[in-house]
Amino acid sequence: MQSVVVREYARLTTERVDDTFTENTLDRAQISQSAFDWVCKLNQSFSAAGTSLAIVEGRTWLRLDKHVGVIETPCGTRIEILPKHHESGDVVHESRTLLRRMIATSFDLPVREVGVADLQLFNAPLTEWIMGRFLAALEHIVKTGIRFDYRRVEEEQRYLRGQLNTVRQMRQSPGKQHFFHIRHDVFDPDGAENRLLKLALEQVSKTSRDAANWKLAGELRSLMSEIGSSKDVAGDFKRWRNERLMSHYRPVKPWCELILSQQMPLSVAGNWHGLSLLFPMDKLFERFVAAWLRSSIPPTIRLRSPAASEYLTVHDGDKMFRLEPDLLLESSNQKWVLDTKWKKLDAADRSNKYGLSQGDFYQLYAYGKKYLAGQASSELVLIYPATDSFAKSLPAFDYGDGMKLWVLPFDLTDQVLIDSEQTTLPIGSHVFEKKAA
Repeated sequence: MQSVVVREYARLTTERVDDTFTENTLDRAQISQSAFDWVCKLNQSFSAAGTSLAIVEGRTWLRLDKHVGVIETPCGTRIEILPKHHESGDVVHESRTLLRRMIATSFDLPVREVGVADLQLFNAPLTEWIMGRFLAALEHIVKTGIRFDYRRVEEEQRYLRGQLNTVRQMRQSPGKQHFFHIRHDVFDPDGAENRLLKLALEQVSKTSRDAANWKLAGELRSLMSEIGSSKDVAGDFKRWRNERLMSHYRPVKPWCELILSQQMPLSVAGNWHGLSLLFPMDKLFERFVAAWLRSSIPPTIRLRSPAASEYLTVHDGDKMFRLEPDLLLESSNQKWVLDTKWKKLDAADRSNKYGLSQGDFYQLYAYGKKYLAGQASSELVLIYPATDSFAKSLPAFDYGDGMKLWVLPFDLTDQVLIDSEQTTLPIGSHVFEKKAA
């Protein structure tokens, strides 16, 4: 088994290219030929779906794109891809912590029960963290009590039990008159929720390489041996009940969805027993900022994420080219358009426009013209991750006619939008409650 830890835009190869490349780093690593071929094949499926996992550079090199998470190949290679955000200190640990925090916040996962000590000590790959949280939630359900329900059963038996199905009995062939068609109720745990949990538990048992997770999974499997696995994952999730008597099941559902790849922006499925979870970093950053905003704005402000009510043009009576800003804040008399970009800026590099994209400015201009039309003054905001080279806001960009664009950094560690007080954004003074990762 080979375990490789890299970060966004790292390069993977099957061989050493020179004497200076003697060991793996976060930006360059060596993998086996079988793992390399499998990632290339996976990238083809991504390209067919309109996205990109990596750029192939010759026969022995490929460069990863802006996806983070874990890929497990059929040959046993685990490739962990971390955010390219931290540049100093214990980069691996800090990047793992950041990624877990962003996932937990973006998908509203119940991780408040995890203590600070557990957060600091559990410096394991993303998949092991998710499986550990799932097992802990499932263990609580088993200790509290697995939900049993009455289930109607119709079968053919040699004895009478419950009700006789007279219609089917009258149609019984002469050679089987000694069998009875009956219907009765069985009190068992074979519900949609338990079937999904059993399927996720079996996947964890086959996938986990952490000794504690593997041991706990084995114990829980023996306690749930009488429950069958789900054969219809999508259908069983639709049948998942949220009633009062199922309240102790609520914390485990999002973890189960993650493991069974029902809630991923992007998941990797296959015919083998690996667990691969990939997240487009730009989408993850967008959802993280949106979650922060929901907790920071007053109740009178409405947040739409994304907004999708305006179009760029009208052609022959039909609207065309829908405009979809990431975030739209609305009050009774004003609106604010916000867009997030997962990109590193350099506030000192004015000659290269700080690393800003002209296309993004055209895009925000169109958003402002359509969504903020009629306002005396209009404010648009581009949000980038805060780094050492981008630690405070840039001076406002003036579009004219009272419309301004702000470029603000978002501190992912302290979870605050830096210099937002320079704008009129309706962000409350209370600090967003940090969620443990």
